[in-house]
Amino acid sequence: MATVLLMSMFVIFANIVVGAIAVKPPNIVLILTDDQDVALFGQYPMPKTKQLIADAGMTFTNMFVSSPLCCPSRSSILTGQFVHNHMVTNNSQSGNCSSTSWQSSAEKKTFPVYLQANGYKTFFAGKYLNEYGSPQAGGVAHVPPGWDDWNGLVGNSVYYNYTLSVQGQAESHGDNYQQDYLTDVIHRKAVNFLNSVSSRKPFFMMLSTPACHQPFTSAPQYLQNFTDRRAPRTKHFNIHGKDKHWLVEKTITPMPNDTIELIDDFFRNRWRTLLSVDDMVEGVVNKLKAIGELNNTYIFFTSDNGYHLGQFSLPYDKRQFYDFDIQVPLMVRGPGVKTNSTCQESVMSVDLAPTILDLANLPPPSVFDGSTFKPILHGQPHTYRATVLVEYHGEQVDLINNCPKYNGQGLAQCDTHCVCRDSWNNTYGCIRYETQQNSYKYCALQDTDNFVEVYDLRADPYELINIAKTASPDLLTKLSQDLADLSMCAGETCHKKSSSSFNIN
Repeated sequence: MATVLLMSMFVIFANIVVGAIAVKPPNIVLILTDDQDVALFGQYPMPKTKQLIADAGMTFTNMFVSSPLCCPSRSSILTGQFVHNHMVTNNSQSGNCSSTSWQSSAEKKTFPVYLQANGYKTFFAGKYLNEYGSPQAGGVAHVPPGWDDWNGLVGNSVYYNYTLSVQGQAESHGDNYQQDYLTDVIHRKAVNFLNSVSSRKPFFMMLSTPACHQPFTSAPQYLQNFTDRRAPRTKHFNIHGKDKHWLVEKTITPMPNDTIELIDDFFRNRWRTLLSVDDMVEGVVNKLKAIGELNNTYIFFTSDNGYHLGQFSLPYDKRQFYDFDIQVPLMVRGPGVKTNSTCQESVMSVDLAPTILDLANLPPPSVFDGSTFKPILHGQPHTYRATVLVEYHGEQVDLINNCPKYNGQGLAQCDTHCVCRDSWNNTYGCIRYETQQNSYKYCALQDTDNFVEVYDLRADPYELINIAKTASPDLLTKLSQDLADLSMCAGETCHKKSSSSFNIN
């Protein structure tokens, strides 16, 4: 009798253990590149990533960022909030980028905090926020909440000669490729972390590479790749924008020959840096497979903002509201995601945080402005997002050393030909409205002219013709009102506004 009872207890215990293993929450990996575009074929040099993530899962063709600049966009990814709520307006401390104010408020509510509090082992390696590690905000000793294993880059994207904060301690790197190339360092640290994970505890990894951000330093073995390539001569390449806002009107058309040569060089080098990211994706996927976790892991691949190279004669950068700067890659694979599938519905960077928590079976906090797209991943009924919001605050400096004629005119970051990348009046709010029938963009600038740009993206995907003066008053009123509503939304009110329907004919 005792033997039978003992055997029964063993069977019950075994079933409990097996059940616990079966319901283990999924692991989640977020790979974030820097300045990787869609419009200029930024995903082309990554065949391994396409095969291992896109072909094995879902590709989103309409993924947009909340702001076309690194720190505001990354802050939105982490908090699930729009710029007007997390209040990170640019890449500086004064713009709240990794500031003490950020640390005391928004940083305490980022989605890794919730994952860690609910049993996830968390890992970060690479670029965090542009001003991370600055002495004014705690230096390398400051480890953001939510991370068990922290390897944060001090400052902005570089490939050599940098410092990492490793668990709050400075780790210095030089210019030796084998030891210091940052993308490969992130790769190695990720693999080492995966070697340490437990089969009983879920994990979250965020791998934030410097590629393909300036200074576009590729690994030595890739220096000769793409030598016959040049930047795409898109329909809006090297033309002067018609009826565009003030900063675009200040460009030089046609662009000088040395500018075009520089653009082509940037294009090739950007692609070259992505080859090491492609290697990293392959290494991480292979390691997940080797440790038996691949089939229980969601892998997200995306970027913080897009990029332009000569579009509307803007030489190089981001910061604009045109699709080349706000549209980014998004590929997701994981349990329940249909292989080799495509989603054309609009999603945003603010949606990543609630989606990741939802996949972890955790309720997204009410302060999140974004909405989960887990139902899309699993092919389930869901609310259609009709409208996305993009916000940007232009920057200025008083003195332009290489262009003294622009001193005191509110410009910033001007090249050798005095074509500037930013200005005080490059401040705007935009919505992009998308349904199966209609696709419009409405952008209102905060300048002395209250300038507005409106595009019918179905008829004019390259945003060549500003219809602000010719569109129907009803259309303009509806788009303007939706922009005003979204620009003031918070939490669940953003969900209602972003999924609104206009019934536009």
